[in-house]
Amino acid sequence: MWWQYALVFLGSFIFDVVAIPFPPAFTIMIFFQIMYGLNIWTVIIIGVAGSILGRYVLTLYIPLLAGGIFKKSKNEDIQFLGEKMKEKGWKGQMGIVAYSLLPLPTTPLFLAGGIAKIRPLYIIPAFFVGKFTSDAITVNLGKYASEHINTMFDTVSWKSIASLIVWLLFLGAVLFIDWRTLIQKKTFTLNFRIWKRRKVVNDG
Repeated sequence: MWWQYALVFLGSFIFDVVAIPFPPAFTIMIFFQIMYGLNIWTVIIIGVAGSILGRYVLTLYIPLLAGGIFKKSKNEDIQFLGEKMKEKGWKGQMGIVAYSLLPLPTTPLFLAGGIAKIRPLYIIPAFFVGKFTSDAITVNLGKYASEHINTMFDTVSWKSIASLIVWLLFLGAVLFIDWRTLIQKKTFTLNFRIWKRRKVVNDG
């Protein structure tokens, strides 16, 4: 039924459009593929399409969100890092592919790209290559596991936990490392004072 594949698309989109730690989108693909016995390659294609759209929307709104909650200096640091990422050319593209190949949430990758205001078209092609390859392997493994194990949750639970830990570490590195100082002066510095302070208006 078409609505079952629509659930795959919607689920993948939701998992990848939010800026909070969610399990990788392949988990929802595996879930619906097993639940409804869907064609696996159709699930992969539709699921990856939903993920790409979700990540694209994320890159559009995250600069606005970051501007409201992070200090100007932190946004400038991340934008500076993004410029350095773009200068690497094909090396930067290969880095995106390599990260996308891992069965991990790619939210940090798009957070950094979005906050640094890197054009989505710079990230998405390499992301598609890695994401499609990774999801094709992972969803097929999930299908195999479901046919040979009573439950699939033991197969993916450790990945979800590892994904969350790596996501938090990666996000922490993006937000709290002073990248400008690291790249320009070769000095590793952490800066935890990145949040905007609300001004208190005294009417008295």
